[in-house]
Amino acid sequence: MNFRFASLGILSAFALLTACGSTDRKEAAQQQQRGGGGGGTNRPPVRAEAITVATTTVLDQLEVPGTLVANEATEIHPEVAGIITGIYFKEGTVVSKGATLFKLNDADLQAQLRKLQVQEKIARQNENRSEELLKIGGISRQDYETTQLQVSNTGADIAITRAQIAKTVVRAPFTGKVGLRMVSVGAYVSPTSIMTTISQVGQMKIDFTVPEKYITKIKNGQYINFSIEGSGRNYTGRVVATESNIAENTRTIQVRATVQGDNAGLTPGAFARVKLSFEPDTDAIVVPTQAVIPQARGKKVYLYNNGIAKFVDVTTGLRDSSTVQITSGLSVGDTVLTTGLLSLRPEGKVTLVKVNGKALAGQRPAADSTKPVNP
Repeated sequence: MNFRFASLGILSAFALLTACGSTDRKEAAQQQQRGGGGGGTNRPPVRAEAITVATTTVLDQLEVPGTLVANEATEIHPEVAGIITGIYFKEGTVVSKGATLFKLNDADLQAQLRKLQVQEKIARQNENRSEELLKIGGISRQDYETTQLQVSNTGADIAITRAQIAKTVVRAPFTGKVGLRMVSVGAYVSPTSIMTTISQVGQMKIDFTVPEKYITKIKNGQYINFSIEGSGRNYTGRVVATESNIAENTRTIQVRATVQGDNAGLTPGAFARVKLSFEPDTDAIVVPTQAVIPQARGKKVYLYNNGIAKFVDVTTGLRDSSTVQITSGLSVGDTVLTTGLLSLRPEGKVTLVKVNGKALAGQRPAADSTKPVNP
């Protein structure tokens, strides 16, 4: 009996020790799991570099594509249908306003005009005879007025015919450079036919679009700079108008500027690179481009706070190849981490080795910041 009781005591003690050991291992595993995430105590500090946030001046500049357009440009169409009997300009030359460009056949209209002129002569003779007869009471005043109406009616027909004849002469609507002719003598044309084009190139304009966020910054009278392909020159323009509506599909607004000074070498339709400069921001906060981490719902940066990495939301503004403007989320004096970002975790431990490009005393350089550092 004593042996049985002793055996039972030994087994009970062993079971108790086993249970305690299992509990200790479970707690240790849980502690290790907590330490392995985020900034756990078992994870070694990440060696990183940082900058101290300060204000600076940021130049607000924008470069967009543009298209040169003539001050005035139009296609030349005939007002009436007919056969071309004459062409009176040389392609690619400058013509004056009102210069004859084309002549259409008007033989039938000229014949009709001569007929009407004869009828007008007869009507006037009848009017004169009626006037004499009216004086001696040979006809009534109503008959006399009828002959007057015949003269007026014939005169109106003559005016209509002359207007139709005038339409057979196609003239330049303004002084400008004519393009290539699309028709030849003997061709039949109608009001839908394009005969040539004319452009007023003495004054050039340039059209371009800007993102809608710049609407309040674009002002009439503002100067722009632009260049064109194949030319080493820089040209100047001045904004004269903006479109009344924003394009819904692109969220941009169209702007028109006039070219200032000599426009030699500029051709309507040419591609241009337009550069605009706006009021600089003299109190801007900027950080290196690599410090900003894109996220699904915005952008974030890591801040250094007493050895801990804080993951904070920021709003970005202007940017160039090396820096990004931060419009909200940072304050002057904040310390932004710029290297070791792939190894950092929110609330993780951080050891600074360099701040604003200067190494800290007793610290060796940080490891390659583009590769994660294994804990």
